[in-house]
Amino acid sequence: MKIVAVTACPTGIAHTYMAAERLERTAKKMNLDIKVETQGAMGIENELEQEDIAHADAVIFAADIAVQKKERFDGLKIIETSVQDAIKNPEGILQKIAG
Repeated sequence: MKIVAVTACPTGIAHTYMAAERLERTAKKMNLDIKVETQGAMGIENELEQEDIAHADAVIFAADIAVQKKERFDGLKIIETSVQDAIKNPEGILQKIAG
């Protein structure tokens, strides 16, 4: 299963990156393929390629602010959660997608 994710908080400093790391680490343990884009005060970093999005089965928005360029993900199964939830419960979020 291929998953893309966007993590974003108002400042885009620690929590954005912590959420991305937790999702990546947990997905690896669950044998899931994930790519994560981060958004915040610095703008979009590690921007997802259109090819990654096109091949994804689902997207996770772990965001406490509006996701930029959200229309890129139209048609995908979307799981929306907070940055804090992605840090504390990444396995639960990924299980919602993987089943």
